[in-house]
Amino acid sequence: MSVELNYHDTGGDGTPLIVIHGLLGSADNWRSHVKQWQAQRRVVAVDLRNHGRSPHAEGMSYREMAEDLLALMDRLHIEKAHLLGHSMGGKVVISLARLTPERVVSLIVADIAPQAYGHGHDAVFAGLRHLQRGNPTNRREADELLAEHVEERATRLFLATNLERGEDGGLGLRIGLDQIEAGYRDIMQGPAGEGAFEGPVLVLRGGKSNYVPDSALPNLREVLPNSRLVTLEEAGHWLHAEQPEAFQSAVNDFLDSLAA
Repeated sequence: MSVELNYHDTGGDGTPLIVIHGLLGSADNWRSHVKQWQAQRRVVAVDLRNHGRSPHAEGMSYREMAEDLLALMDRLHIEKAHLLGHSMGGKVVISLARLTPERVVSLIVADIAPQAYGHGHDAVFAGLRHLQRGNPTNRREADELLAEHVEERATRLFLATNLERGEDGGLGLRIGLDQIEAGYRDIMQGPAGEGAFEGPVLVLRGGKSNYVPDSALPNLREVLPNSRLVTLEEAGHWLHAEQPEAFQSAVNDFLDSLAA
């Protein structure tokens, strides 16, 4: 059963660009990009299930998340769209494109390949659980709790975007952490669906990231045969945050080329 996702819709004419965040992210992460894109096109930024302001629900398979997104497109009367997904969100949009290619004009896949990945979030989950138990009253306390498990400050700042103030005045997590952890094995799997998506695709990868190594390219081109690969050499996995102007430029050039 699909979840009614939270979203932000800029409105406007033409084929919309739907933007999907990665694991433990939210539509809020894309605010500055959406502000730029909305001058040229309609943009819909989405919170996946158990993320942002969307409902919490059991199940984190890519088929389930793609069905949530398809239900949102139906609700907004969007017949076809450009889909942009980062990391986990990239596998969601690949899944939707394989399952219902007639609803997808193009894909923009940011720093992920259509394959299974090894588990690598144990410290993050431990830090978030420790934060929950600590019941911090301010962001400094929250950061100190996270730092006992998560060394990288940039990662802690990213995780802190999930904090919200509760009725008791303390800071808590708005994500469905129980459901995300229970579904983590599915999150690490490859996208849903079979075969190739034949439409136009832009694959953006960070030169300092190990998520899309050259060894992944043959499989990537098998699933996304009409893909164009762009490497942002100075960026890591969060390439849209680390190299925002280069990321914007690559996305705009790709979408403009389709309209030409």
